[in-house]
Amino acid sequence: MIPFRLLLCLCLAIPVVPAAVAQPFPSKPIKVIVGYPPGGAVDIIARAVGQKLSTSLGQAVVVENKPGAGTNIAVRAVIDSAPDGYTLMLAANALAANMALYQPAPFDVERDLAPVSLVGRVPVVIAANAASDLSTLGKLVDAAKTRPGSINYATPGNGSTPHLAVELFARAAGISLSHVPYKGGAPAIIDVIGGQLPLVAINALEVLPHVKSGKLRVLAVMSPNRSSMLPDTPTIAESGYPGFEAAVWYGFVAPAATPKPVIAKLHAEIQKALASSEVKERMSNVGGEVTPATSEQFGALIQSERARYEKLVREAKIKPD
Repeated sequence: MIPFRLLLCLCLAIPVVPAAVAQPFPSKPIKVIVGYPPGGAVDIIARAVGQKLSTSLGQAVVVENKPGAGTNIAVRAVIDSAPDGYTLMLAANALAANMALYQPAPFDVERDLAPVSLVGRVPVVIAANAASDLSTLGKLVDAAKTRPGSINYATPGNGSTPHLAVELFARAAGISLSHVPYKGGAPAIIDVIGGQLPLVAINALEVLPHVKSGKLRVLAVMSPNRSSMLPDTPTIAESGYPGFEAAVWYGFVAPAATPKPVIAKLHAEIQKALASSEVKERMSNVGGEVTPATSEQFGALIQSERARYEKLVREAKIKPD
């Protein structure tokens, strides 16, 4: 029989190696949560980036759709997950806006989440029925100043990014427009084509087929640069409002306590994926462009958007659907 003291010494001599150190990241599949249904722009982009990450990291990347409550259900699922890099979320503008839209605030993005990587942007556009007298942004502004509050515009819903974008523009232009929220972009577009109301604010991808068919005319894009899909359409900034921007952005976030080396590795691999022709093509197919940035730059974007939306929601008294 081994004496107790000798056994104790032997046990103490055996090094204890934490599992996290013994298994370099990643050692199992990674889950990407999306707060929207399958088939939408965010879902498509998540799957395109996920496929490239799976190849480069040597682990499966599984996209899990958790729609509902303006993406708050998905955000909560990420916040409540283990901070180990194995659960991410591909988020959009709602991440910055929902803290002001929903009361009490469902989360605190700066406290509860860590920015990993910005992915890209998709422009919001203002479009009119092709037969409308509102054929340019200048004519829209003039009409709105002559008849304040009498010009209606449709959006996919209260608190949606297009809704917030138009409200920001209206304040920049010093005009008043009347918002008509719909349950999604498709019915809003149908009513503008049918002449029930003159304007719709929507992402560029959804209006493109109707622009090509001659049923809609895009007055301006709200991104900082012209859209590759609508190269002849001016931006809001070019139309007399320098510095104006209100695009849809997408980016990966993780639970706040995720180790910095894991964040750095994920960021580097996502940047490699964004440089691939496949991901660039998929982004282009949904109307956007890849936007590389550091984790710190993405975090700064979220903070600035949060402040901008808080001010807008308060002043315009915007409520979610």
